[in-house]
Amino acid sequence: MTRRRIGIAATLGALGLVASGLVAPAGTPAAHAEARACTEGQTRFVPDAPPALARLGATQSWPLATGKGVVVAIVDSGVSANNIHFPRGSVLPGKSFVGGAATTDENGHGTALAGIIAARDIGEKSGVIGVAKDSQILPVKITGGEGGDEEQQRSANLAKGIAYAVSAGADVINLSLSTTSNRPDVRAAIASAVRAGIVVVASGGNREQAAETKDGLRFPAGYSGVIGVAASGPNDVVSENSIRGPQVDLAAPGDNVITTFRSWGDCVFSEAQQSSSYATAYVSGAAALLRQAFPKATSADITYRLEATASRGSRTVRDNVSGWGVVQPYEAMTAVLDNSVAGPVAPGAAPRVTSPPKVSTIDLTPARDPRAPDRAAVQWLLLGVAATVLGLAMARMLRKPTES
Repeated sequence: MTRRRIGIAATLGALGLVASGLVAPAGTPAAHAEARACTEGQTRFVPDAPPALARLGATQSWPLATGKGVVVAIVDSGVSANNIHFPRGSVLPGKSFVGGAATTDENGHGTALAGIIAARDIGEKSGVIGVAKDSQILPVKITGGEGGDEEQQRSANLAKGIAYAVSAGADVINLSLSTTSNRPDVRAAIASAVRAGIVVVASGGNREQAAETKDGLRFPAGYSGVIGVAASGPNDVVSENSIRGPQVDLAAPGDNVITTFRSWGDCVFSEAQQSSSYATAYVSGAAALLRQAFPKATSADITYRLEATASRGSRTVRDNVSGWGVVQPYEAMTAVLDNSVAGPVAPGAAPRVTSPPKVSTIDLTPARDPRAPDRAAVQWLLLGVAATVLGLAMARMLRKPTES
């Protein structure tokens, strides 16, 4: 196989994947730079832990849940199940709608998402490990292969892929894709998944990969019951590359993503631009943790926990940039929530009635000074004394004899 380096303009971009690693991020030892490169046919490992794990408090969450027993469907380009991070049983056979096996991945997008969610720890040589590290991946391959138009494949197979994930018993469905098209077949498939109690997580959209770059509603994130995700960078700031709109419910890290690279170990992706594809996978991993922690919870309950506990500046307000804020799985598992908690309304609770603020007027009329007459009398007295002194002085000067 001819080795070639994956660049920003590679075919991975069609699904929102931006592969990098040619330049190591600041603070990374120079010796690690080569290991971070994405080179086909060359197995390399990145010893650095994915920065998002620390931001999301994943290690703090693992004593409570690791995703064990939870199935996460990745409706995408397939998953390279022969990557060392996926031992036998961690990736299910799944189904391909484009020929070949779902456990193969020609462009790497689905494998990168699978690593974010469920990569297993392989020891000190690699820092890559999934948010829900014991969950199982169900690959649903709707695009990829050696031929065919990927956009057309996604449009033709998305609804069928979602329907298969529902029938196969998925607990979480990850959809790292977006479109402005409101397709009836996809809408119906999403509704079926939501009715089945599945947590559905979808990308809010990436500007640089979108045919329509303006902000606005994107699907399937815009459908009812779906968690729409934006990509955040350093300091939890959502990138300009992330599409803004009413479909955004949460944000998650989307840059400097260290994850699985097809069959060849690890790679660093999305160094130049935050990608909501990866952010979506982080939220899916968080949802898998909650699904294990609360096995009897509805999908609406899990969504509410993720949204109510997200990190944000204002506890009471969502916006079209980051939704309810950056996902925090540990807080979502440990918080005691009811309808009195600021933020989204709990499932089944009555909408909050916000009373109009009481308006009161302030009298700015100056108050009467009770000592004003006394102060006026003193002022006149002082003026009188001053005038008297001045008059006596002038009279004395006039009486003074002229010197000869």
